[in-house]
Amino acid sequence: MTQPVILAISNRKGGTGKTTTAVNLAAEWASRGRRVLVVDLDSQGHAGFGLGVDAASFAPTTHDLFRDALFDIRTAVRATAWSNLWCVPADPLYDGSGSCRDVTGLARQLRRPEMDAYDIIILDTPPSLDLVLTSALTASDGVLIPLLPHALSVEGVKQLSRLFYKTVTGGNPDLKLIGLLPIMASNRIGHHRAVIADITQQFGPERVLRPIRGDIQLAAAFADRRPIRHFAPRSRGALDYYLLADELAAFWRLLSPAARSEPAPQKLQPEVS
Repeated sequence: MTQPVILAISNRKGGTGKTTTAVNLAAEWASRGRRVLVVDLDSQGHAGFGLGVDAASFAPTTHDLFRDALFDIRTAVRATAWSNLWCVPADPLYDGSGSCRDVTGLARQLRRPEMDAYDIIILDTPPSLDLVLTSALTASDGVLIPLLPHALSVEGVKQLSRLFYKTVTGGNPDLKLIGLLPIMASNRIGHHRAVIADITQQFGPERVLRPIRGDIQLAAAFADRRPIRHFAPRSRGALDYYLLADELAAFWRLLSPAARSEPAPQKLQPEVS
């Protein structure tokens, strides 16, 4: 029995490409035969939307976990239109209230033996500093931080970093910072280059991943409620998420327990255009 790898995708600032990354990274790994579950923890419900999954009236959702300590998250899992890819939709009416305030509840649900039905669980987290975000970090093996290359997004990274280290020194000492992922980046824009240089200096070049370039097809795919690889497979957005899936698999050794004992290959250098 192998426990799934749990990856939180998070930033304290909204609109940083967090959900786009969760949906498209999940679709990439699912296409390679990994069994992937996306858990939509953001009450906006955008991850479910991007995967064509709706939260039906009175149907169970992720946020029932924060209302009822006895809730079984498996009852809320919904199949998507694509093989090896499932989603737990969010409740768009969730307002943060509820009787269950246990920050470890999500971790217990995702670590139960029956969750070995999945290889990878991706958590699309809310930007707000609340019980849901703290629970996600407590439950995760690693955190991936998407950011837009401008000052406000970098400030969101700094705020999340403080919560990250608080979590590591508190309830989840094994939590790892997987990397920072520039979104909609262009090497032709001086401000983008300056911001990426700044985060590289602050966090180290090994933490800054190959950027996702701007591509209107990513927005069009989301509007069509499909991952980019199923909407515009020849687009540069599809290529960038394909490469990201490779990079994360190689360096965090997500895809198989055997690969975790092998030496990591040389890191690809970020390239933007």
